[in-house]
Amino acid sequence: MISPSPEREWPSALRTAQQHLDDLSLSLRKISSPAPVGRVLRVIGTVLEASGLSAMVGQYARVETPEGWRLGEVIGFHGDRAAIMPFGGLRGVFAGASVTLMEQDSTVPVGDALLGRVVDAMGRPLDGRALLSTQRRPLKSPAPNPLTRMRITRPLDVGVRAINALLTVGEGQRVGLFAGSGVGKSVLLGMMARHTDADIVVIALIGERGREVREFIEDILGEGLSHAVVVVATADAPPVLRMRGAEYATAVAEHFRDQGKKVLLIMDSLTRYAMAAREVGLAAGEPPATKGYPPSTFSALSVLTERAGTAERGAITAFYSVLVEGDDLQDPIADAARAILDGHIVLSREMAAKGVYPAFDPAVSASRVMRQVVSPEQIAWSREVLSWWGRYRERADLVAIGAYVQGTDPILDTALQKYPEIIRFLSQSPEVSCHFQESLDGLRELAGGAT
Repeated sequence: MISPSPEREWPSALRTAQQHLDDLSLSLRKISSPAPVGRVLRVIGTVLEASGLSAMVGQYARVETPEGWRLGEVIGFHGDRAAIMPFGGLRGVFAGASVTLMEQDSTVPVGDALLGRVVDAMGRPLDGRALLSTQRRPLKSPAPNPLTRMRITRPLDVGVRAINALLTVGEGQRVGLFAGSGVGKSVLLGMMARHTDADIVVIALIGERGREVREFIEDILGEGLSHAVVVVATADAPPVLRMRGAEYATAVAEHFRDQGKKVLLIMDSLTRYAMAAREVGLAAGEPPATKGYPPSTFSALSVLTERAGTAERGAITAFYSVLVEGDDLQDPIADAARAILDGHIVLSREMAAKGVYPAFDPAVSASRVMRQVVSPEQIAWSREVLSWWGRYRERADLVAIGAYVQGTDPILDTALQKYPEIIRFLSQSPEVSCHFQESLDGLRELAGGAT
C-alpha cells in the first residue's frame, strides 16, 4: 500500500488550523468586547432608571453600589430608559452607577435534593445546609395544553374530615382558601400538608412575616417537612422576589408532576402575590384600575394558577389562600380568585367564635369537581347534612329568642336535633388525621341517623 505524501494532507490540516484560528478569534472578541454598560439616571420609589442599555423585560441586570454589585430585574421601560427593580432594595445605589446586563438565565433548581429543605425565591438554602441540586427547570412554563390535560376523576385525601366529606377535592383541582385574620388559615394549611396522601407537598410562603415562617415550619408543618419543599419570600422582600417565590414554587411542583406524582401545592398567600404584582405594575408605569390594581395583576393571577392542575401525567392539586379584608368576599382579588379557581373554602369568623376549628363554613363554600370524583350516595348524604346546616343558619335567631314552635318546620326540627353532631363532625384537632374512608363513614353515619 502506498501511503499518501505529506503534501496531500496539507489542505486538510490547513482547514483544521484555520477553524481553530476562527474559534480562537471569536472567543477573543467575546472577551475583549465587554457587555454594554448603562448608567443610573434616577431612582423613583423602588425602581431605578438606567440609560444606554438594550434590555429585555425580565432580563437580569447588575447595579453598582459601594458594597458591591446588586442584582435586579428589568420590569419595563420609560422612553429609552430601562426600569430596573433591584432584588435587594435601592440602598447604596447612586446617580451614575454602572449597570450591566447579564446573560438570560430563567432556570431554577428542582429535584429530589429539595425535599425537606427550605429555600428562598432564588433557590438558595435558608436552613444552613448546602443545596446539592443539579437539575434545573424554566422558572416560567406555559400551562399544559387544555386538550391533553387528564380529566379530574379521583378524590385527593387531605386528611381533614369536613373537607373530605362535604367539599371533596379532586386530584388536580385548584381551590381558594378564603379567610380573614385570626381564623386558623395557617393551621388548616398545615393540617393538609401533614395529613394528605399526596406524594409531594410544595409550600410557598409569600409575603409572610419573618417570625411566622419558623413557627409554621416547626409548629404547624412539623414532620410533614420530610416530604415537602418550602419556598420563602418574606414581606420585606422586594415585590419581584415575592412574585418569583410563587413562580418558583409552581415550577418545583411542575417538576414532580411531570414525573407522574401526585403533588399538593400550598400557596400562602395568593393575595400577597397579587399585591406584589400590583407594586411591579405601578412601578413600571401601568395605570391603576380596580381599587388600585392594574390590569396586569389579574392577568398574572390567571397565568400563575393555570400552571397547576392536571397534565398528561401527574397532577398538581393547589390550595391558594386568599386574604379577605374585613371578611369582604367582594374584594377584587377574592372575586377574581373565585372566578378562575375550581372551588372555594370559606373560613368563617362566626364559626371560629363558636370554637369550631377548622372554622370551615360549608354553607358558603363550594367544590366545582366534587360530582366528578365521589359516589352518588356521598352526594346525597352531603346534601342532607348541608340542608340541615343551612336551615339552622337561616332560623338560628328565631330559635335563640324562643320564637320558633317545634313541629312547624320538620327540616329545622331535624337540624336542631343534629346540630351538636354536625358541630362535632366539623371540628377536628390539628394533630388528628382523618382519612377519606373514615370521613365518608362519619358522613354516612351522620346523615343516616336522620329522623
